[in-house]
Amino acid sequence: MKKHNFSAGPCILPQEVFQQAAEAVLDFNGIGLSLLEISHRSKDFVPVMEEARAIVKRLLHLNDDYEVLFLQGGASLQFLMAPYNLLSTTGKAAYLNTGKWASNAIIEAKKLGNVDVVASSKDEKYSYIPKNYQVGAEYDYFHCTSNNTIYGTQMKEFPKVDTLVACDMSSDIFSRQLDFSKFDLIYAGAQKNMGPAGTVLVVVKKEILGKTGRDIPSYMDYSLHIDKESMFNTPPVFAVYTSLLTLQHLEKNGGIAAVEKINEQKAQLLYSEIDNNPYFEGYARKEDRSLMNVSFNITDESKKEAFDKAWIDAGINGLNGHRSLGGYRASLYNNLPLESVQLLVEVMQSIK
Repeated sequence: MKKHNFSAGPCILPQEVFQQAAEAVLDFNGIGLSLLEISHRSKDFVPVMEEARAIVKRLLHLNDDYEVLFLQGGASLQFLMAPYNLLSTTGKAAYLNTGKWASNAIIEAKKLGNVDVVASSKDEKYSYIPKNYQVGAEYDYFHCTSNNTIYGTQMKEFPKVDTLVACDMSSDIFSRQLDFSKFDLIYAGAQKNMGPAGTVLVVVKKEILGKTGRDIPSYMDYSLHIDKESMFNTPPVFAVYTSLLTLQHLEKNGGIAAVEKINEQKAQLLYSEIDNNPYFEGYARKEDRSLMNVSFNITDESKKEAFDKAWIDAGINGLNGHRSLGGYRASLYNNLPLESVQLLVEVMQSIK
């Protein structure tokens, strides 16, 4: 039976990417050696890292003012690396709190310096995106999380601020068109829309670095990683290579503009069923609904057992909501096919 993977992460990847990655583990590019055993500084792998960094800038339409890094530690390490590189010893940062991961970023930044939470949706269990707040030039930078996987909210617009903008785009990077040049720092764990767990993408404007007055620990210093071309230490070669394959697949199939249309179609189909089926209700406010993560609940607990059996029997995987929220969560990442969403809707319609 075909499986339909709605897991919030690690993400579903194109079948051709799985095939190419599997072949590389056995024999990379016909050299008789596995990708996992060659030197990361060899003539075989260096072009992989170079192209992975280059394709990111092509897809995001960024110029050479920006550098692209593939690092380790996931977005969680970036919660600390970002303030290390942007928060001056005498300054303060502005943070928007829209969920668990935004809250974790705030916790880490506060360990390093002064942080103001300029707006928060915690008062309503993160079911909406705050609006009508201001961020002035008194801050070294403003930090936000573009999409919230647990609660199913997404920033549809980004505020105009008088300082640098840093954004955690872990769960919606490459899924929709934005003017990415408005951001000074973007980071994203690979395991949502880009590849397997094991690497984190960092896109940073070079001119903003080296101005904090801090003595930054070596691994935490973006400038050092730029100088070493993402090879300060041994990179996660499999995660980088598989991310490259996924981004090549995206580029070959029309890039972000093309996949955005499909993502909108998938989300509209599922949200429409949630809104029109009396047995289900969405969690997030309609104006802030995520295209990537659809969190919803069943309205009649007596139907839960039948619904759970139906979606499991249909080959659907990963539909349970996050343990902190409960209910259900359907993650509609780039490579989830429309047919999977159509199947889920059919299962929801079968509940009587």
